[in-house]
Parts: sequence; C-alpha cells; structure tokens
Amino acid sequence: MVRLWNSPKEILNLAKNTVLLCLLFSGNYYNQGEIRKKELEQSCFLLGIPASDVRVIDHRDLPDNPAVEWDTQLLAAFVLKHIEANNINLVVTFDAGGVSGHANHISLYTALRYLHSERKLPEGCHVLVLESVNLFRKYISILDVPISCLLPGDALFILTEEETAQARRAMRCHRSQLLWFRHIYMLFSRYMVINSLRLL
Repeated sequence: MVRLWNSPKEILNLAKNTVLLCLLFSGNYYNQGEIRKKELEQSCFLLGIPASDVRVIDHRDLPDNPAVEWDTQLLAAFVLKHIEANNINLVVTFDAGGVSGHANHISLYTALRYLHSERKLPEGCHVLVLESVNLFRKYISILDVPISCLLPGDALFILTEEETAQARRAMRCHRSQLLWFRHIYMLFSRYMVINSLRLL
C-alpha cells in the first residue's frame, strides 16, 4: 500500500491498533441483522481484524435505514464511549457526503464533527474522513490516481494488486448485500483501489 501524506510525519504513527465499531446497528434494514453480523466478522477476519475487535451496536433509536438521519447527540455518545473504552487515537469515518449519500453514513460524520468541534474527543484523538467524490471519479478505478494526487488532502492510500484482491475477497463475504450494483462497485470503484482522506 502506498501512503502519501501532506501533513506531518507523526500522522503515520497515529494508529496504535485497529478496532472496528460497526454502527450498522445489526444491519436489520432487510431483516438480515444476524446474517450481516456473521458476514462482517468473516470480512474482518480476512482483513486481519479479529472478532474480539469488532463491535456491532444495536439500538432501537438508531435504525439501519439509508433514509433515516440518526440523532447526533445519541450517536456521538455511543462513539465517544467506544473511543474512550478502547483508547482510540485515530478514527476513520465518512465525510459529509457519506461516500454514497447514505443518511446513516452522513450521521456518523455529523456526530464525529460535533465531538471534534465541541472538543469532546480525548486529547490526541484524531479524525480522518473519507473523501466523497463525484460519480465519474467514483467509477474510474485506478485512473483516479493522478487526479487524487493533484488535489489537496491529508492522506492518500493506494492499494497494491494483492491488497485490492484481498479487499474484494472481504467484500464478497457480505453475500446478503451483493446486489448487481455492488458487483459493478467491486470491479470499477476507485474506493477498491484508492482512498483519499482529510483530517477533521
């Protein structure tokens, strides 16, 4: 993986360990919550994240629904509790566009932005947000590398062929979600190869 940083070198050493907090709240939008939890664990295993470091939260006031914006205060409380309990010093989340416009994704960004702007995050905890790009850039795969290299940002991750294959294998673990458009995503999306992020 190539990592290009425009910010100080210390950022390279920010992440102590990887703990995944999955706020899909059991992914029960299609009544497949238990199936999706198992798929998530399988996917994380392929990516080297043990099941003991995967947390799935289920709360009735935070439904898995692409059209529902979650309550910022409630969500921020869940995220902050997780950050503090696990001594997290680097959070990676969506930006204001949620990558796909998914309301739940955007709610995560809003909650982290709130925690950051209100200075509620623990000292030394940084937030990186994944850049949402337009539809053209989203589906030009590796051809987006020169564009992303020219644009300002704090981090640019470019996966090797082997890492991209691993990411595709991990995505295939989510069988219940592999609709026709997700197959297109796996083949052509720049997010399978390149991710640009900025510090909040």
